[in-house]
Amino acid sequence: MEITISLVVLLAVVVVLLLRFKAVGAGAAVVVALFGFYLAGTDAADTVNQLVTDFTHAVPGIGR
Repeated sequence: MEITISLVVLLAVVVVLLLRFKAVGAGAAVVVALFGFYLAGTDAADTVNQLVTDFTHAVPGIGR
């Protein structure tokens, strides 16, 4: 059985955990979220998307 999790949900969980354990402040989390939001509107978005896609496809192959 294969379970898929949206990368957005996974990253949201990581941010919540970082905030909960006070590893990062709320202000820094907001700044990073805004940076990602504005980055998505630039020409770099395609490159970032391709890098993340390549990484997620490579992860299951690690250790085989």
